[in-house]
Amino acid sequence: MHISRRDVLKMSVTGAAVVALPLARTASASSTSRLAQSLYPTRFEAAFIRPPVARPVRTDATTDYYSLTMRPGTTEIAPGLSTQIWGFNGVAPGPTIVQYRDRPAVVRQINKLPPRHPQLGYLPWTSTHLHGSPTLPQYDGYASDITLPGQFKDYHYPNTLPATTLWYHDHGVMHTGPNDYMGLVAQYQIHDALELALPIPHGRYDVPLIISDVLLAADGSLLWEDNDESGLFGDIILVNGRPWPAMKVERRKYRFRMLNASVSRSYRWQLDSGEPFHVIGTDSGLMPSPQQVQQFRHGVAERYEVVIDFAKYPVGRRVIMHNLSNDNNIDFATTRDVMAFDVVAEATSQADNAIPDSLNPGNPTMALTAADATTHRRFEFVRDGGEWTINGTTWADVVASNFTFTIANPSPGSVELWEFKNDSGGWFHPVHVHLIDFKVISRNGGPPMPHELGPKDAVYVGEGETVQVLIRFKPDERGRYMMHCHNLVHEDHDMMTQFAVGDLGPDPIHTDPARPLPATRL
Repeated sequence: MHISRRDVLKMSVTGAAVVALPLARTASASSTSRLAQSLYPTRFEAAFIRPPVARPVRTDATTDYYSLTMRPGTTEIAPGLSTQIWGFNGVAPGPTIVQYRDRPAVVRQINKLPPRHPQLGYLPWTSTHLHGSPTLPQYDGYASDITLPGQFKDYHYPNTLPATTLWYHDHGVMHTGPNDYMGLVAQYQIHDALELALPIPHGRYDVPLIISDVLLAADGSLLWEDNDESGLFGDIILVNGRPWPAMKVERRKYRFRMLNASVSRSYRWQLDSGEPFHVIGTDSGLMPSPQQVQQFRHGVAERYEVVIDFAKYPVGRRVIMHNLSNDNNIDFATTRDVMAFDVVAEATSQADNAIPDSLNPGNPTMALTAADATTHRRFEFVRDGGEWTINGTTWADVVASNFTFTIANPSPGSVELWEFKNDSGGWFHPVHVHLIDFKVISRNGGPPMPHELGPKDAVYVGEGETVQVLIRFKPDERGRYMMHCHNLVHEDHDMMTQFAVGDLGPDPIHTDPARPLPATRL
């Protein structure tokens, strides 16, 4: 494998003096699973499962404490074959953390991964990012704040957001894509009094859907193919780790927290019946009011909370959720269908079975107007000379500056208009800004799409598209945070930069670094 000067620089600054370099970059160039046809998973044969729910190891008057171990595990994707994964507590997706607004959490992340990736051969350092959380820089999963195998780090989360669906995943520099692909992803849900008082579905009718895609070798192991560092597109679709599952549902409304946890693939959802989705939440919480859509586009890292009303169907009806896809994906015949809902019974409860006209009209982000912005910044996402760049810069430039280079320096308390522009041909970029949420105000000079009319922290910027968003930086927030393309292949090759709110703030690498595991068991 070719190692560039930028990669050497990044590895040396992380402090990992000896790094196991990849033995092979990709499986091959054909981008399809190598399974025998008889072992290929059958659509809708796998039963739907929900990820486990994490339990605190202890609590005190103010805070909940969790301990999670990143370690190898196994799962069965192809019938009769074992697939090695890396997961939080050895499961993929990992345990869902459920918290309540304004009750902080401390999550210990222990890296007990092996010294080498099974196919790519690299040393699997990690940096856990709670995606969407306004976290201090040293706990944000800063890419170069790494935890090596045999180390742990305690992450402090304030949980000050309104009710929302976040997710936590690995963000280690250079290895985010392969580490997440191995399974280091999970949801993190925050509830609050407003959300719990709404008559929307709760409890067993509130369902996480973590969607991803994979390629499998003949022996069932995961294959990595990044198509000349442009993106990984698998031919097997997983929902909560199961291939094309079928979920049994009652004749009533269900709320689905949909997370696109793919490495690169975007989706466009549609039900085979033509019935609508009711979008009630976006990345950063409930929308002001629900939006009814027949289909919607879903980029990597975006979360959408949708309600589907199965009362419209008779018992015995199978409803299939289709993926109509978008430009610049690599699609297969197998990637059109994603999962099935089998209507098996009448509703056993009619509680929380409505979609109110008003959800969270008081969200301050959604009250922003273009007139509030005092600064307008443009960020161009371009592949230049084989490198993925933002305004001509990469993460290697941040590293070379000893982590002081910033692409923007907004003032605490200010409101800014940021414009994301993608003029390069052949790519889409799901753009994620750490720390903040934003309001999408225009797409290509027109209004945002209906499903985007809520607070967000990631936005799909398609080929030839320009998206404008409004951001309010809180008066008490300072420090360095990342912005990057969430196509994780683009991020790892090097489409990531940083901005600083106010001064440089706490050092995100050295303020509270990872520590060696103690000799005794935690």
